[in-house]
Amino acid sequence: MEKFFETIVAPGAVDFMLYIGVILLKVIVVVVIALLHVAFATYFERKVMARMQLRIGPREVGPFGLLQPFADGIKLFFKEDIIPANADKPIFYLAPIIFFASALTSLSVLPFFSGFVVADINIGLLFLLAMSSLGAYGIMMAGWASDSKFAFLGGLRSASQIISYEIAIGLSLVGVIIMAGSLNLSDIVIAQHNYPTGMFAIPQFLGFAVFLVAALAETNRLPFDLPEAESELVAGYFTEYSGFRFAMFFLGEYTGMLIMSSIATLCFLGGWTIPAFITNFLPFLSYVPGIVWFLAKVYFLMFCYYWVRSTFPRYRYDQLMAIGWKVLIPLALANIVLTGLVKSLSKGLQ
Repeated sequence: MEKFFETIVAPGAVDFMLYIGVILLKVIVVVVIALLHVAFATYFERKVMARMQLRIGPREVGPFGLLQPFADGIKLFFKEDIIPANADKPIFYLAPIIFFASALTSLSVLPFFSGFVVADINIGLLFLLAMSSLGAYGIMMAGWASDSKFAFLGGLRSASQIISYEIAIGLSLVGVIIMAGSLNLSDIVIAQHNYPTGMFAIPQFLGFAVFLVAALAETNRLPFDLPEAESELVAGYFTEYSGFRFAMFFLGEYTGMLIMSSIATLCFLGGWTIPAFITNFLPFLSYVPGIVWFLAKVYFLMFCYYWVRSTFPRYRYDQLMAIGWKVLIPLALANIVLTGLVKSLSKGLQ
């Protein structure tokens, strides 16, 4: 026992405990703020779509309807948790947890501004792709375990859709990796800031376009929401879910939108920085905190999700797969070849 207390009070142990405490504090801050953003993302989606459709949107709960997300959350929390009699119960319970946990885990490697990241790992971009693939297991498990034809078809659709568009997303980011020379998200942002244009979206316009389209399919959003497809499959893979388990799928989907918008911001739009030629022309903008620029870019991309949902109809499933394999993947491969060629020529000229 004495040796145990000596270990606890040793300077090295104190430093380690302090380090763990800081990490836990960062995790709590990131998760709480992310969930608040997700909650109000649902509110702004309903408001934006209402305006686009000449409606008003939620306005009864709280001033201007701002408390509507919390009312929805309370309703789902106290709703009856119904489980189909023939469901594979262990998998049925586990599926929403895997889906939601994979989305929350992805937040750990996102640098929201300079120096603020829970886990600043060298393969942050690869880790994000791995976590998005892991979320697909939760969807497939939900479709299998629900003992429902609608859920099963939704799970199968999601599996093939995510496999297809995961390739397109990964290939669209290869050009960014070539230009930055790193998989670390903070290094990618710094490389963009040192680049003449201040962001990779300009030289990587083809990869950026592929990423934006593939991100819609990766997060099961219109016009690529075939795994849910209310007009065909009721609600797809989570047809049989209710209450808090349904809320976990719902939160996981909107967290995925936040993550995809953050990846696009970090890899193509300069992250928390703005191009140097803009600050040279308008010096006062350099005093704006980096988190403001980061959130402004993320919110604009989130708005694009709502805009697309209100504008385009749903594709047929064969069209969805054709776009992924016949259009996006060839374009992403062409972008890699062009980026590599330009990189080699620029090195040769030096």
